[in-house]
Amino acid sequence: MTNRLRYALIGTGSRAQMYLDAIAGPHAERAELVAVGDTNPGRVEWSVQQHPALGTPLRFEPDDLADIVRTQAIDRVIVTTPDLTHADYIVTALSAGADVVVEKPLTTTEEGVRRIAEAVERTGRSVRVTFNYRYSPRNSALRRVIASGEIGDVTSVHFEWVLDTAHGADYFRRWHRDKANSGGLLIHKASHHFDLVNWWIADSPTRVFASGGLRFYGAENAATRGLSARPERGTTDSPLRDAFSLDLRQDAALRGLYLEQEGFDGYLRDRDVFDPGITIEDNLSLVVDYASGATMSYSLNAHSPWEGYTVAVNGTRGRAELVVVERGAVLLDEAGRAVVDPSARPEGVADDEARPVGERLLVQRHFASAVEAEIPVADGGHGGGDAQLLRDVFVGSDHDPLHRAAGWEDGVRSVVVGLAGNRSLATGLPVHVADLDLGSAAAATASPARALELSQ
Repeated sequence: MTNRLRYALIGTGSRAQMYLDAIAGPHAERAELVAVGDTNPGRVEWSVQQHPALGTPLRFEPDDLADIVRTQAIDRVIVTTPDLTHADYIVTALSAGADVVVEKPLTTTEEGVRRIAEAVERTGRSVRVTFNYRYSPRNSALRRVIASGEIGDVTSVHFEWVLDTAHGADYFRRWHRDKANSGGLLIHKASHHFDLVNWWIADSPTRVFASGGLRFYGAENAATRGLSARPERGTTDSPLRDAFSLDLRQDAALRGLYLEQEGFDGYLRDRDVFDPGITIEDNLSLVVDYASGATMSYSLNAHSPWEGYTVAVNGTRGRAELVVVERGAVLLDEAGRAVVDPSARPEGVADDEARPVGERLLVQRHFASAVEAEIPVADGGHGGGDAQLLRDVFVGSDHDPLHRAAGWEDGVRSVVVGLAGNRSLATGLPVHVADLDLGSAAAATASPARALELSQ
């Protein structure tokens, strides 16, 4: 059997299940889960019970992470905790002698960036940020087109991402709704998108101007639209429930991970999206300048009727356009509950009543007709990216000319757009990335993402 690396995992919420599945299943010969921790012990127990192949990993309190790394000879720590805690656990794990695999975003604050950079420099250990969208074949195809020079040097990028009233609404039910926890959608969600652009065009952001606000969710918007009184949470039999209410009883994983564990910490996973006190934005627009002279216009909407994204990359020789529909509609069943599975349409709703799910990449040179570029077929989450990411994390890649593996520097380059964007939202002014207080990490922002190796 191949020598297995020894892993500790901290944070056992929904996203952690992907890593537990991988260690218990396809990558069991490469990885051993030695220890698992969370602030909620019930969530730990439920997660371990769902993966009997993991055996009996040690349970630990998050404050004991350093001792676990040292006493159990941990090689890598997987961090899947709320965003505001990432920097603490990354620094602790590095300092104790382990490498780190962390979910995006790398961190939510300038201080977090500084601390992580200092710990990497001091320890010489590695931090891997799991940007799974890099591994999606459609996004890899666009990177190849840009790197080939077919559309020339990039002059501008237009990037629109829309989240529907199922997925988008969910950020306003959970801990993400408080910007202190998540950094807002510019940090938590859009770090994916900013990383893609950095990676696609092999460039670094230099200046950000942002505009946006909470314009759909939240109590004030509900009152403006004349919405009636609502229950404080979705898991209720109240007649006031509607399509924006999430009933945790209807999903086995949500019930086991959250509803049944509320007694340990009081965390409610199903808060009403029209509550008062929500501090994150649901509509955002940015203009981002890059070191090469290119500019991106970016927008994010969290209450769209469909979900997906549109990217247009303009160059000196032409244009590439990628359109992705991940979910064509959020529909309602007879009880008025949202139906988000395209294969589970309410009775009487035809397939053509929803936007067709799919993806298309068009490339058009100046003075030529558009040509559709081939996108390999892939299954699984994040456009087929999750499975390939997990293989790369646990098995590795001998050589990847696309350079999809992302290190902490890539994490910094993605998160600084959100950090500068949040400062711009607060001040109403454009913000230069160089003016952020990043310490030694500032050097990482000046180095572009690695270009594709076309010769390979």
